[in-house]
Amino acid sequence: EVQLKESGGGLVQPGGSLELSCQPSEFPVSSLSMAWFRQAPGKEREGVAAINVNEYSTYADDVKGRFTISKDHAKNMLVLRMDSLNSEDEAMYYCAAVSWRLITGFLKASTYNSWGQGTQVTVSS
Repeated sequence: EVQLKESGGGLVQPGGSLELSCQPSEFPVSSLSMAWFRQAPGKEREGVAAINVNEYSTYADDVKGRFTISKDHAKNMLVLRMDSLNSEDEAMYYCAAVSWRLITGFLKASTYNSWGQGTQVTVSS
């Protein structure tokens, strides 16, 4: 398993932007398939965005065009840029990873064997 540490959560106004980061220990992000999940109170954890070892990325329908997932190889970090945030985006956000190339199941929680502790995103005026 990979140790993952998220950062960047916080309070943002509706329509605003926020950037989350996730740093793995001991593994280069280039060797990992990674994803962001989120969980709001009373709801199931849902996949938001994922990026494969080969940089292929995919998004949940409700964040397409607003969120961008990427790997910063220089800093060895996974980044989630979130724009046009709304109240539906408010949740605890989790970083997840596996150390192999995915073929399917990019946004399924059961695909990943390594998880961070989460970072809270609050959308409020």
